Amino acid sequence: MEDSTAAKLRSLRCPFCEVYELRPFDRDSARCPSCGISLRGALLRTLRQIAELPEAIGRHACECGQPEMRRLPDGVYLCPACGSEVMPISPP
Repeated sequence: MEDSTAAKLRSLRCPFCEVYELRPFDRDSARCPSCGISLRGALLRTLRQIAELPEAIGRHACECGQPEMRRLPDGVYLCPACGSEVMPISPP
């Protein structure tokens, strides 16, 4: 039978080095085998919650690869990654 901590950590990659997936270490904690960083408590719970979210698909993707541009109050879409702005096709 698989440990519940191991099952929840299966797809969590180390947020610091991004090399390996986190491995269970001690009670309610995880460690990266690459950089040795240990995560526990609120940070580990937050990462688990993020990993359980459904994948978001942006309505207005940018050409740079950013999945979703932000809509500004004037109706213009701004890419948070590259800073490009796009005017909407129809008025808001």
